[in-house]
Amino acid sequence: MLDVSARQLRLLFVDGNTREQRQAHAAGYGAQPAQAYAAEVAAIAPGAVTDICLPADEGANLPYGAGLQAYDGIFLTGSALHIYEIEPAVTRQIELMRAIYASGTPCFGSCWGIQMGTVAAGGNVIRNPRGREVGFARKISPNEAGRAHPLLAGRPVSFDAPAIHLDTVALPPHDTTILASNAYSQVQAAEIRHGGGVFWGVQYHPEFPLRQVASIMGRMVPILIEEGFRADEAAAQGWLADLRALDADPARRDLAWAHGLDAEVLDDHRRVTELRNFLTHRVQPQASARGRA
Repeated sequence: MLDVSARQLRLLFVDGNTREQRQAHAAGYGAQPAQAYAAEVAAIAPGAVTDICLPADEGANLPYGAGLQAYDGIFLTGSALHIYEIEPAVTRQIELMRAIYASGTPCFGSCWGIQMGTVAAGGNVIRNPRGREVGFARKISPNEAGRAHPLLAGRPVSFDAPAIHLDTVALPPHDTTILASNAYSQVQAAEIRHGGGVFWGVQYHPEFPLRQVASIMGRMVPILIEEGFRADEAAAQGWLADLRALDADPARRDLAWAHGLDAEVLDDHRRVTELRNFLTHRVQPQASARGRA
């Protein structure tokens, strides 16, 4: 738990999904993506004041300039959108990310978040030619820079993490430090410096407990079967049932062994390592320097 002193942290959660996508997530999980993300962060930094903005929506009231500078930290969620499919729901988010960089406010992004941080800084994201990374990113390996970087402090030399994505960073922008990779993505974690701002991001989802992974995968069963991740409906539903059972009882060694999962995923404290590190090493020091906390 983060030690939040006299003044409360003020945090902004940017939901990258359209209204329809948010509603579908809430119907299965009980909360929209940014709401679920904020709840995970609240467990680390209790008492923080949180706001949510919805840039995919036409007419959304988005903070810019001084409005962004009023926040101590900004978190970007995942999204079911594809950043290379140019449409207003995407371009509004790219412009917001550019404004976040210019504001200098500490920012962290998961999955779509690191893709947004990449494209807004001049990099490129594509459909991954290796295919979809489903359920968990396996054998994420910090490189030399990553082993020395505070974002990954406490992670082992190789670890797994919840992950659901089809797209990947193909060309990192100038002044990017790649921190970790795996067989699917050369950029699983990175720091990007651009326009006066510093962004930390990961391609995986440290904010996803197993029940959220299962909820999202439950809406993707036809894709899981079509792409060969599960043989049929029964196999897919059995896998999802195991994930829910492990979420309810992480001590189920039989299920953990069967699915190759360890404490980096099953222990809630370890799972959110990157979120805690971002709050500890980026948000809290800057907030203290500004006299906000």
